Amino acid sequence: MPLVVLCGFPCSGKSSRSQELQEHLEQSGRKVHIIGDHVLGVDRNAVYADSKKEKELRGSLRAAVERKLNKEEVVILDSPNYIKGYRYELFCLIKHVQTPHCLIHCITAPEISSTWNQNRDKNEQYNQEIFDALVQRFEFPDSRNRWDSPLFTVHKDEKLPLEQICNAIFHRKAPPPNQSTQMQPLSSTNFLHELDKVTQEVVTTVLNAQKTSVPGDVIMVPGASEKVQLPRILSMSELRRLRQQFISYTKLHPNENISQLANMFVQYLNQSIH
Repeated sequence: MPLVVLCGFPCSGKSSRSQELQEHLEQSGRKVHIIGDHVLGVDRNAVYADSKKEKELRGSLRAAVERKLNKEEVVILDSPNYIKGYRYELFCLIKHVQTPHCLIHCITAPEISSTWNQNRDKNEQYNQEIFDALVQRFEFPDSRNRWDSPLFTVHKDEKLPLEQICNAIFHRKAPPPNQSTQMQPLSSTNFLHELDKVTQEVVTTVLNAQKTSVPGDVIMVPGASEKVQLPRILSMSELRRLRQQFISYTKLHPNENISQLANMFVQYLNQSIH
């Protein structure tokens, strides 16, 4: 059954909206699972202050979602989900499982969210430094992106559009799987070597090309028909992070067609950096 992804600033009402949707669905006879930071019992200040721990948390949340997705139950992911590359990974997951999904963006002004944060119990508050950092890093969803669509934006005083959400997740076809999301038998013993080699070559090509490029340029990549659309100069650390995310996902969902790895990685880069 479908996946409902919440996103928004810290303390923007995501958990309240999740519970509201859960109650509505359960009244209709649906079984619902809510997965989120609070369910895993993490210390959010410690996690979001450490990029490695935060990455591990996102991996744990994604794994928990994958375990719960089935033909009969609705899964709600109640977490900041502020990175569009991560929302893309979730989209790839639902394509593989072949189930619909939607995104609910809880919109609040930073000062409102900050006040709500300060009104929480001390042990549930984000410290101000972490709160400000998460607000600054938030990558707003865009309904023109497949992984952010269908998108429902909800302000703090608005009612949750329950009927429209149900129509989106129960009466819409799941996106079809494609080569990058279909599980393939890993028959090539050379796959991991090629995955590492090809992605490193793409990163090296982009880094070298940027020395003489400006934002807006297009970078040709050996072995790929797709081209890297350069919206800005990318740091080595960002490219390494995106490469590792792509490798981690592709290891879980390998593709026998090694010749497509470069194109798949370029597509992933373009979707993550814009």
